[in-house]
Amino acid sequence: MVRLQTDPFLSELTNMFERTTEHGSVWVTLKHSSDKSKVQRNKMKTAGENIEFKCLIRATDGKKNISTMVGAKDHQRFQASYAILLKARLTALKKRERKDKRKAADSDKKIENSKKKSAAPKASA
Repeated sequence: MVRLQTDPFLSELTNMFERTTEHGSVWVTLKHSSDKSKVQRNKMKTAGENIEFKCLIRATDGKKNISTMVGAKDHQRFQASYAILLKARLTALKKRERKDKRKAADSDKKIENSKKKSAAPKASA
């Protein structure tokens, strides 16, 4: 797996999305990580040092794997760039058609009530 800086990661992720436009998938995973081994973290903890946690972001299209580490300082900038990338590249997604059970039941009751009202005999005055 190739670890890249944030900007080259985003450009390579864009290339992955372009390669899989017709068919294929891109998997992106995010993980909370300190980029240190457990032994090093325990030593730092006993010494009273602060452990800086970062976000490990991995992406793969099944053939190529890339990753990057994003710190707390760069998180906002990276998240904004990543959101723009996703909005631009995820155009092939189809919205799922769901029938909400509650709304369907309410609409069926309204139809039945309107049929009952129209079938009820009218009282003459």
